[in-house]
Amino acid sequence: MSNLQVEQSQSVTKEFSIKAILPVILALITGMLLVMLDSTIMNVAIPQLEKTFNASLKTIQWAITGYTLALSVIIPLAGWFSDKFTAKRVFLASIVLFTIGSLLCSMAQSTTELIIFRILQGLGGGMIAPIGMAMSFKIAPPDKRGSIMGLLGLPMLIAPVLGPVLSGWLLEYASWHWIFLINVPIGIIAMIVGVKFLPVIEKGNKAKLDIWGVILSPLAFSSLVFGVHRGGVDGWGDRITIISLAFSFIALVLFIFVELRQKEPLLELRSFRSLEFSKGMILTWINQFALFGSILLIPIFLQQVRGFSSFESGLLVIPQALISFAGMIIGGKLFDKFGARPVVFSGLVLLSTGLFLLSRLQNDTSVYVMISYFAIMGLGQGLTTMQLGTHVLKAAPKDLISRVTPLTASAQQIVGSFAVAIMSGLLTSNIATHMSQGNQKLPSAAMVAGFHDTFLVSLGLALCGVVLSLFLRNPKS
Repeated sequence: MSNLQVEQSQSVTKEFSIKAILPVILALITGMLLVMLDSTIMNVAIPQLEKTFNASLKTIQWAITGYTLALSVIIPLAGWFSDKFTAKRVFLASIVLFTIGSLLCSMAQSTTELIIFRILQGLGGGMIAPIGMAMSFKIAPPDKRGSIMGLLGLPMLIAPVLGPVLSGWLLEYASWHWIFLINVPIGIIAMIVGVKFLPVIEKGNKAKLDIWGVILSPLAFSSLVFGVHRGGVDGWGDRITIISLAFSFIALVLFIFVELRQKEPLLELRSFRSLEFSKGMILTWINQFALFGSILLIPIFLQQVRGFSSFESGLLVIPQALISFAGMIIGGKLFDKFGARPVVFSGLVLLSTGLFLLSRLQNDTSVYVMISYFAIMGLGQGLTTMQLGTHVLKAAPKDLISRVTPLTASAQQIVGSFAVAIMSGLLTSNIATHMSQGNQKLPSAAMVAGFHDTFLVSLGLALCGVVLSLFLRNPKS
C-alpha cells in the first residue's frame, strides 16, 4: 500500500509540474518580457527622440531616469500589495497600468509628457518581476524549483537581444511611436494569458502597512539610484550627486533600523540572518555587477569600434542568448539534482573565461571568433543567474517569500544602476587615459585598449565570485 501511495504521489507531482505549472510560467514570462523588453528598446531610441523633440541628451535621459526612479519607489511595495490584494490581481493590474503608460508615451507631444508617462510606466512595471518570481517559487514543487525558475529567466535573455534589434527595425522602417505601441499588443496578450492561467495562491489579508517603510524606502532607493545616475553622467564630484548619495545613505540607515524593529516590515531584511541567504545575495550582486557591465560594453564595442549598427549588433549576440537559455535549462536540472555550488561555480568559471577572452578583442577580430566568445559568456550566464536567485529564495523563510522578492529586486535595481554608471565611467576614463599617454597611434587603438581594461574589471569581479561560490551550501528546510 505504501508503494502505491508513493507512486500516486509521484504521479501527482509529475502531472502538476507539467500540466499546471508551465501555463502559469508562460503567463509570468509574458508579463516580465513586456517590462524588460521596453527598457532595452528605449535605450536605442534616445538619439531619435532627441531629434524628434528637439531636446538635449540630458533632457531625454530623464525619460529613462524617471522610469528607473519610479521602479525604485514601487518595487518595495510589491510584497504588501500582493499580500493585501493577492498576487494575481496586483500582477494583472500592473500589466494594465504599464500598457496604458506605453500607449500614452506613444502619444506624447513634448519631453515633459514623455517623462511623466514613462514614470507611469515605471509605476506599473516595477512590481511585475518580484511578484512573478514569488509566484513561480510558491507553485513549483520543491524538487522542480531549479528547472522552473530557469524557465523564468527567458525574458532576461530575450530582452537585451531582441530589444535593440526590434528598436532598430522600428526606428528605420516605422516611427518612434512604435517603440511604445509595440507594448500594447504584448500587454493585451499578457492580460489574457494571465487571467486564464494565473492561480490565486492565497486570499487577500489584512496585512498591516509599514508606514515608516513606505516613507523611507522611496527616499532611500530613489535618491540612491538618482545619485548613481547623476554621478555616471556629471561625475562623482558633482555637488548634487554628493548631496543625493549622502541623503540616500542616511535614509537607508534609518530604513534598515526601522525595518528590523517592525513585526510586518515592508522588506524582510531579517532574511540576512541566514548565512546562506547573505552569501547568496553577495554572490548575486557580484555576478550582476560583472554581467551588467559586460552586457553594457559589448554593444558599445560592436557599434563604436567595429562600426556595426544596433540592428547588426543585436543579431551578433543572438547565439549568446540562445546558449544562455540552454544553460538556464541545463543549470536548473543540475541545481535540482546537485544544489547550487557546482552549478554556480561552473557558470562563474565560464563567465570569467568569456570575460578574459573579451579583454583580448581587437578591431580586426573575426566575427565568428567574437560570437564564440559571447557564447562562452552566455553559457556561464545561463548556469549562474537564475540558479543563484533560486538559491537565495530557498534560503529565505518560506512564508515571507512575497516580502523577500521585492528585496532582491530592489537590490538588483540598485546594483544594475551602479554597474552601468561605474562601467560606463570607467570605459570613458580608460579610453581618455590611453589617448593622453601618447603611445597609441590611432584613436581606435586607444578605444580598444580602454575596452580591454574595463573588461578586466568585470573579470576581476567574476573571479571573486568563483572563490565565493565554493562556500555555498544547500539551505536547510
